[in-house]
Amino acid sequence: MTELAPIRGGAAARPLPAALPVGCNGRGAQASSPARPVSFAEQPLAEQFAMVAEAGVFDFFDRLPMEGEVDTFRALSAANALPAFTASGVYALGPGYLPALRANMARAAAAGAKFHNMMVFAWHTGGRWVTDDEVIRAWAEAWEAGEAAGIEPCFELHVNMWSEDPRRVAVAARAADRMGIPFNLTLDYSHMLFKMGDAEELDISGIRDDVETGRVVLDPYLPGNLVDEWLEMGIVRWFQLRAVAPAGPRNLWSTHDSGNGAAGVPDDPHQRAREGRPGRAILYPFAQPAPGEWHSPWEAWRLEPCKHVARKVLRHHAETPGSRLAVITTEMINLTDYGDGAKFSLIGQNAAIAAFLRAEMRSLGIPEGLPS
Repeated sequence: MTELAPIRGGAAARPLPAALPVGCNGRGAQASSPARPVSFAEQPLAEQFAMVAEAGVFDFFDRLPMEGEVDTFRALSAANALPAFTASGVYALGPGYLPALRANMARAAAAGAKFHNMMVFAWHTGGRWVTDDEVIRAWAEAWEAGEAAGIEPCFELHVNMWSEDPRRVAVAARAADRMGIPFNLTLDYSHMLFKMGDAEELDISGIRDDVETGRVVLDPYLPGNLVDEWLEMGIVRWFQLRAVAPAGPRNLWSTHDSGNGAAGVPDDPHQRAREGRPGRAILYPFAQPAPGEWHSPWEAWRLEPCKHVARKVLRHHAETPGSRLAVITTEMINLTDYGDGAKFSLIGQNAAIAAFLRAEMRSLGIPEGLPS
């Protein structure tokens, strides 16, 4: 990499920003259609790797190998020239947290992953909400485990997780700093954007009063917003882009079912109250669906907030020497709160987002691709 090459369009020469690879979330690898709607039933791994590679816009696959799948991942990565560069997993705090984490990290690293995204439930296995101290301790343990396994952990901003109250992110990051270790945030701002203008969702996060009084600013267009705060703190390590619309339509084609073990949700009081209700509104098609492919009217302008966040993150990376952003994934996925039941191509939606991101990166002079 040429360290002193200028960014295109910059007023003065400055170091070229680090390259950003773009990957696809494993739950987004579905060639869905009106004849084969998006579902929890996933296609074989060989088809998933091939599908993501053939899209022609992804540098890697974000998928955690299950027990006995490491050799398969390595072979499919080689056959498709598509590394499994990142892996994502869901965790509950309690006695099983560290054993599960260490096992997942070991498999992910063996398959070639360099980053592990962690979605950590807000609901403890002991049947209560997790405390800030428990989250901070869990991060310290994840950092130590990652150093041992050769993989870097990231804690995600996500519904159902400790960070659904976004005020806790800065608390955890500052605590990590006091301990002398970095804090890595996976920024998926769709989990905040969809709450804007939705009083029920703001109440679930416990931030309705703070938002209404301006103490917490979700709107990425306003000064003092959370995206800017976290970028300025230097904690955003992984950026995820899922298309959403503030106060958008719920997923009318999928309902919450506590009996579905593949749903990836906790057994907490909020989730129990959703039983039988339509999915939350955490996905809006990025590319215009054909008639009958989606349950609600589609308007292109509703995508502008999520595009604005993406541009903000990329511009910060381009203009900030030493930016810690290292990886990007597209996040149009198949679960109830997202795309389950949709009749558009899920992989097509992810590819459209990847193409948008690459165009924005080129306009800013950000190199593309995996690190050499």
